[in-house]
Amino acid sequence: MTHAPKLLFADPKGRVMEHPYLIATLRSGEELVPPQDKPIALPAAGRLVHLPGRLPVGLNPDSGELELVREMKVGGKTFVPNAVGALLPPGYTRTFLPGEVKGSGPILPQWAYTAAAWGEKGPLAWAIHTDRRSHWEPESYSTPELKGLVTAHMERFPDSRVLKQLKTCALLYRCFTSQNIFYARDEGAIPASVMCNARCVGCISDQPEDGPPASHERMDDGPSAEEMAAIGLYHLEHAPGRTMVSFGQGCEGEPLTRWKFIAESIRMMRAKTDKGSININTNASLTHGLKALLDAGLDAVRVSLNSASKGLYEAYYKPVKYGWEDVEASIALARERGAYLALNLLLFPGVTDREGEVQALENLVRKYRVDQVQTRSLCIDPLQYLEVARGVGAGGEPVGIRTLLNRLKAARPGLIIGNFARGLDERENAASAPEV
Repeated sequence: MTHAPKLLFADPKGRVMEHPYLIATLRSGEELVPPQDKPIALPAAGRLVHLPGRLPVGLNPDSGELELVREMKVGGKTFVPNAVGALLPPGYTRTFLPGEVKGSGPILPQWAYTAAAWGEKGPLAWAIHTDRRSHWEPESYSTPELKGLVTAHMERFPDSRVLKQLKTCALLYRCFTSQNIFYARDEGAIPASVMCNARCVGCISDQPEDGPPASHERMDDGPSAEEMAAIGLYHLEHAPGRTMVSFGQGCEGEPLTRWKFIAESIRMMRAKTDKGSININTNASLTHGLKALLDAGLDAVRVSLNSASKGLYEAYYKPVKYGWEDVEASIALARERGAYLALNLLLFPGVTDREGEVQALENLVRKYRVDQVQTRSLCIDPLQYLEVARGVGAGGEPVGIRTLLNRLKAARPGLIIGNFARGLDERENAASAPEV
């Protein structure tokens, strides 16, 4: 194998090194496989990370056998190595997971771990560049002037619970959608809810005691309709171009649990401006609540799901007093009412691309004429999600993430595959993109 990608490992201090002879392996669901598909050079804004307590697995180029690396000796010191993966910047979708197995370690923090290796010219990652729009480039965020912009906006709305949460999200979590509120551009977040009617295994803002640390903290008290309308109205009136405000962020619960307050805030905004788009990111559980928002002026709906099959969806979301049938009813309603309909598809290589899962997703995007699939690499310990997905959902062999995305495009002519929401002027003449 010419220029075969070498296995990476890390020492106990997290220093990443190249194995002297073993080739990298990839994980697709339950299986560890040799390098395949098309790795890319690790993007400039991407980074290599070690997976504590996970042992790397390499491929011996002479025997063709998999080798579990339990011990390494470097510089006269012997240690138990950690596996290495990559974290990708926005706009990329992973195609394989790191080739590793569990050693003695905790549940991994909630990141989207991607297969990585060392290539002829440097680090590689198994991913597709699925959205090339440049306005979400990391260098445009967390700039030196951000703190000043946060202070100025807080002075405009000194008692806003919305801005109090967004300040934390923008400066501590470095959330791009939150930062947009202070930059007054593009899609801006309006957190609305402290409660949720799902118990997602990979929730980033609420985890049980035996789970990984939650990477975000929810606000203490849900803001009023007036507070949300004030921040949203300012953004719609001052942000140029693809202006949008979005209810429902990763740092909060399910926005539809506060649909009455959100509906009132939308009415307040639309009473004063017709600019921009008003979107909700939702689990689509409460169809009557979504109807009220559409009546008030909501024009875009992005439904988060990990699967279009009831078994796997409910195994991951653990819904409370709703089920997959309610989600599908809300999707049907959004289509019927003419809202821009997007799916926030939580992708996991080797599970989402099982043949049966692909067929279920094809049927969904075709039946409800979905406008966009926003790919999201699921942020979760890979082995934790495999326990959830084992034996549930639609079966079959994985066909590959690249094939999955191309089949979705073929199932719904004109479907946009990307990572970022589309503004009003980008929705009208969306041409079918080339195959990925």
